[in-house]
Amino acid sequence: MSTAGEHRTDGRDGSRAGGRLPAGPAGPASPTGPTGPADPAGAAPRGLPGGVRATGAPRPAPRRTGAGAGAGAGAARDALALIAAPLVAALLLPAAFAGGGTRRWFGGGRAEGQRAQAQAAKDAAAAAFYELDTAQRDLRISIETIAAVDDSPAAQRAISDFEALGGRIDEVSHRYIEAVDAQDLDRVDLDASTASRARVDLTAAKDELKRVKRELDGFGESLGPLLGKAETQLARIAPAVERARQALRGAGGALDAVRASGLTADDLAARLAALAPELTKLNEGAGQHGATETLERAERVAREAEAVRSQAERLPERAAEIDHRLVSLRTRAQALTTRAGQVRPVLSELRRRFTAACWQDLQQVPEQADEAVRQAELKLAEAQAARDAQRWPDATSLLSTVRSLLNATDEAVSAAGDRLQRLNAVQKDPQQEIERTRFAIRDAQRLAMAGRNSPDPRHARPLDDSVARLNRAVATLEGRHPDYWHFLTETEAVRGTVAAVVARIREERGAGH
Repeated sequence: MSTAGEHRTDGRDGSRAGGRLPAGPAGPASPTGPTGPADPAGAAPRGLPGGVRATGAPRPAPRRTGAGAGAGAGAARDALALIAAPLVAALLLPAAFAGGGTRRWFGGGRAEGQRAQAQAAKDAAAAAFYELDTAQRDLRISIETIAAVDDSPAAQRAISDFEALGGRIDEVSHRYIEAVDAQDLDRVDLDASTASRARVDLTAAKDELKRVKRELDGFGESLGPLLGKAETQLARIAPAVERARQALRGAGGALDAVRASGLTADDLAARLAALAPELTKLNEGAGQHGATETLERAERVAREAEAVRSQAERLPERAAEIDHRLVSLRTRAQALTTRAGQVRPVLSELRRRFTAACWQDLQQVPEQADEAVRQAELKLAEAQAARDAQRWPDATSLLSTVRSLLNATDEAVSAAGDRLQRLNAVQKDPQQEIERTRFAIRDAQRLAMAGRNSPDPRHARPLDDSVARLNRAVATLEGRHPDYWHFLTETEAVRGTVAAVVARIREERGAGH
């Protein structure tokens, strides 16, 4: 019994000693049992297992026999296990927490290396993806520039080639995204083989991205001529559009100034308003309407707006000019009315002194003059009404009609007086008309013979015909009532033929023939 009690006491002491090992600072040793206080010399220091002396010599174990001895040995083993467990934990915990407590305790070195390589491959692939995306966006701007300007077959091929490249870019970008999404490199339980596989996939994606980037760069270099041509044309568009806008602003300002002076310019305002849709298209730009069409539209708008501005600035002067023309043409119409009344006495003298052939074509001049003057006065009234309504184009057109009517009437009225004057002169001295015509023929003959032994038949024949025609005209003057007007028209025709021959000779000699 005492042996069993002693075993229980030793077991309790061993358990207590083992339980105190991880405790705080060392203190007085606990009693070992009911037999009395433990020997200080034999007490186990802090951190040493029970039963071991401070000097390192083992404490003599009591001799055990029978069942009591077996029970004592089991208790001793339990005590040693309790003492060893904290020591093993103390050795393993620092290694476990050295990685922040998020990595595996065993085989972590290789996995971490693969993880780092995979992350580097991921970063490199991301950089390649960014470079490809940037290059594609930049090149798209160039393609849009070409498409806006050039519709040639070469430009169309470039656009289709870029679309095909875009398809390949989409494919490699999709594979890159799949490689990125395939593995989470920040996962705690990422093993080395998974990290290695992710690195391989990401590297392959990066290589594909760089390969397509090289293709894209080469394609961009091939666009140089097309892009240069497009940029040159686009460089002309901005100044042309700005000139059109300035012209429109100038036209609007000129119209405002005209209206402020009390004049209306409805026709000019309508023309300017018609340019508003064109300005809208200019503002929409060449990307929507094409560079060539935009450039032509800008130049057309600038021309029309400049014309509106110029006419608006001239409008006060134009109004004053129309007022002056109204007064002048009205005065002229009144004067023609007076002169037309003098045609009848002239015709009466022509009838009395000369044959009918000399005045028959003038018989209707008085009536025609009266009608023309009446029409001119009506048009003048309409022009005045248009001027009062400030319909400037209508007023200008009507005044032009009045002027034409008065010009024709003036010629007809003057013809009667001129006819009588010329017939009086030839009746008095026909020889003067004859000599005038013969002088023109001789002068042409001398020119035809200059530097030649014989004249050119092309020149001599019409001159000989002119001499014969003049002789026939002179012969008509014989008789009691000669046709002086026929004589005058014949001599005038001869002089015209001679002048044509002279002009042809001079032209041929000037050309070196």
